[in-house]
Amino acid sequence: MNMSDPKLNINYPAAYVVNGQDGTISVIKLATNEVTETVSLMGTGTDMIMWPHHISLHSNHLAIGVPGMDFSAGHTAGMEGMTGKLLVIDAVNGTTVKNINLPMMNHNTIYSPNGLEIWVPQMDMNGKVLVYDALTYTLKNTIAVGMMPAELTFSSDGTKAYVANGDDNTVSVINTTTKQVTATVAVGNNPVGAWTGSDARMYVDNEDGQSISVINVATDAVDQTIDLGFMPGIASHNGNKKELWVSDPVNAKVHYWTWDQTMMMWMHGGVFTTGSGAHAITFTADGNTAYVTNQTANTVSVVNVSNHTVSKTINVGRKPNGLVLKM
Repeated sequence: MNMSDPKLNINYPAAYVVNGQDGTISVIKLATNEVTETVSLMGTGTDMIMWPHHISLHSNHLAIGVPGMDFSAGHTAGMEGMTGKLLVIDAVNGTTVKNINLPMMNHNTIYSPNGLEIWVPQMDMNGKVLVYDALTYTLKNTIAVGMMPAELTFSSDGTKAYVANGDDNTVSVINTTTKQVTATVAVGNNPVGAWTGSDARMYVDNEDGQSISVINVATDAVDQTIDLGFMPGIASHNGNKKELWVSDPVNAKVHYWTWDQTMMMWMHGGVFTTGSGAHAITFTADGNTAYVTNQTANTVSVVNVSNHTVSKTINVGRKPNGLVLKM
């Protein structure tokens, strides 16, 4: 079913999975864990969508970062000078709301916590963040950050934005009100994203450093470095279960850490298999179920969090990457 089909009516809790190679979104109905719709994003000419990547949601609108290249093997080399897109679609009927050509490639696009803005990193040696009005789509701010910024995320309280600067091994911290950089935090080698924890921490996946830098939001200092021994895909914090999960794409696994109340640090808890190219991890609001995209298996794993086992494997499009839940 394509974007113009008038029968499209996604009025139920769903997972939206971005299939990079297909240029589609697989819609999974959460009640049955089955694919109910496939939304085409491709377009033609200057509107063509190539390799959509990460996705965010606000008020039945989906913002999708479109870098135009395959990141499934990592995020290094051959990126400078390429252009990207900011794509907004209606989460209920699948129609395109806005398609903006960007000066540089973007790893993601993300709604601000209040939903009034869309923030877009620009992957260039002179890194920038573009801030758009989410209603008019006019450019409001341009913020200088580090070299080759990848993912942009927000602290759980919404007061700070964190930008992973892959080529200078830092994270830029931006005040979301003033749009000023307030700190630059040194992390590991080739950081891709500072992933939001509900525990007032940010979890930075350092691809080449094969580590996680744990940033304290209050101080913007690294409280702990977790050595992994593998290239991380994404780090995802489950506040309800007090676990930190990190995908291991090369080995088709997800590792998890538990919070040690005595040592006051993250300790390795275990590992389980999902699928080849394990990448994005998203938890349901109650923390009991996780969804994991497996990029080279073309599947999504549904995981029972209590026993860390895959309860179902769902076939989706080719090279599934970003994932967001609409409850």
